[in-house]
Amino acid sequence: MENEKFRILSTIKSPKDIKNLNDAETKELCSEIREKLIEVVSVNGGHLASNLGIVELTVALHKCFNCPKDSIVWDVGHQSYVHKMLTGRFDKIDTIRKKDGLAGFPKRSESEYDAFNAGHSSTSISAAFGIAKAKQLKGDNSHTIAIIGDGSMTGGLAYEGLNNAGRFKKNFIVILNDNKMSISNNVGAMAMNLSHMRVKPTYLRIKRRTETILAHIPLVGNLFKKILSRSKSKLKNLIYKNTLFDFLGYTYLGPVDGHDMEELTNALEAAKKYNSSVLLHVVTKKGKGYEPAESRPKEFHGIGKFDIDTGEPLSSSKGFSYVFGNHLCNLAAKDKKICAITAAMTLGTGLSKFKSKYKNRFFDVGIAEEHAVTFASGLATKGIIPFFAVYSTFLQRGFDQLIHDAAIQKLHVVLCIDRAGIVGDDGETHQGVFDVSMLNTIPETTIFSPCYFDELKHSMNAAAYMCDSLVGVRYPRGGELYRPDDFKVSSIDFDLYGDENAEICIVTYGRLFSYACKARERLKDEGLNVSIIKLCRIKPIDCKAVKIASKSDKIFFFEESLVAGGIGESFGYELKKTGCDFFYKIHGIKDAFVRHETVEQALNEFKLDDDGMIEVIKEYI
Repeated sequence: MENEKFRILSTIKSPKDIKNLNDAETKELCSEIREKLIEVVSVNGGHLASNLGIVELTVALHKCFNCPKDSIVWDVGHQSYVHKMLTGRFDKIDTIRKKDGLAGFPKRSESEYDAFNAGHSSTSISAAFGIAKAKQLKGDNSHTIAIIGDGSMTGGLAYEGLNNAGRFKKNFIVILNDNKMSISNNVGAMAMNLSHMRVKPTYLRIKRRTETILAHIPLVGNLFKKILSRSKSKLKNLIYKNTLFDFLGYTYLGPVDGHDMEELTNALEAAKKYNSSVLLHVVTKKGKGYEPAESRPKEFHGIGKFDIDTGEPLSSSKGFSYVFGNHLCNLAAKDKKICAITAAMTLGTGLSKFKSKYKNRFFDVGIAEEHAVTFASGLATKGIIPFFAVYSTFLQRGFDQLIHDAAIQKLHVVLCIDRAGIVGDDGETHQGVFDVSMLNTIPETTIFSPCYFDELKHSMNAAAYMCDSLVGVRYPRGGELYRPDDFKVSSIDFDLYGDENAEICIVTYGRLFSYACKARERLKDEGLNVSIIKLCRIKPIDCKAVKIASKSDKIFFFEESLVAGGIGESFGYELKKTGCDFFYKIHGIKDAFVRHETVEQALNEFKLDDDGMIEVIKEYI
């Protein structure tokens, strides 16, 4: 049935099978790919708009190059679903982002066709140049291609890579996948006309023949060749204007229609023939071929399960990001010093309402987390209170700036750390399990990790008005979990739930408190007296919480973060200073990356849900 529905796509076992397709069959292949993409992502969730927009470009790449000998490096990698289908993984595409299935990003351990792992932005050019240089050292003349989007070009690493690779002589191609109208004023009708001429094979043949003829004319030939070359450059500057890429040493080709297969293949074949680094500018449309994604590309960048007919998500529950965005608007209404910063994640971090209401105090700096931290630090020097909303996994990119620009100067910058903890299906590159260990090492930094919506609001208030240096408020993806009817939040620092003289004490923070409460109830049914210390402020640790915990005979610290450098180690150090006699066990993520699977599966695997907590506790009692 699958083979009948996807008549051509089901026959593609490797890129070699694409090369023999005629124009009509290639067009049909692109149509089938789009149909399969929509079908799979509607069930599994994932990145749809970007994949729909890059279908023809991916097919053309595999038609023109010989992978895996030629290396394709994807930036971010969220648009590699098409690539996976065409490189022998079509029969597994329904498993993408599922436990033990295909990863949602390129993964070297998954296929020889995945040249470099990715998940974060702006890495492709640097990685591809490293691969190209290694090939050169080994005498390998195959091509290396980096595909980078115009959004990723807002990241500083992209320019570091461009600068370093610009004078590389051969077989290095950067493809700028531009899914907007243009990237600069230099792109216009005349530039389009010239680019069409430059990428045609006939132009290249005439150019090479002319240079050969001129080179064989003694003295005058070489002189005339140089004059002609200088004249061409001056003419191009007058009419076409050099781009930044030309100045960096690239041969710039484009813009090319990213949905015209003939134009794409001509451009790629032309790029292969230049004895210099080439930048090919390809214009595509995000969400191409699926109206809901075309009209709402931001919403379909990363989406959960949705109805194919309407494009509407099947789940619309409002989570921590929504609550954060709303409360920040409330704070901003009362205090004009409060502003919001995002690194190209307005929708994802819940700042759409803030952007609309407080346009002058909203700053989208692009995919540039390092700049965002330093920019926020600059704002803070003048008494502004910047709230930088950022996914935990992306905050890692600004670690040096957190220390050098914010913390050392004791500047009041508020980090709103979204997607903290395990995030599930996106896998190793997106798990928010490093921010605690990272921030815990920075002196004079405060960290809050609320479990519930009301705690999030209290934490934001404290971050704005009770702290005077670097402060982080971290919260998970999704919404609130289980909350016992008799539990009441009493403090911004910590809460005790249960008898402070209980034999067993669980210490935890964030959403793990919900699982700890379930574990406590089940252990109580078995006759065990368990108390829970729920930390909300996890750095610095309240000495009163340590004192209460020390009264128990057995103390178990559970955290949804790395054990190394985590809060469990800090809490254990403070416990040791009390001199009390007790058993202490830290349980978290030990020296491992969290693979792609659901949050529930991952928590169960690491024994961080109620089943796991009970198992760990029973092992030691």
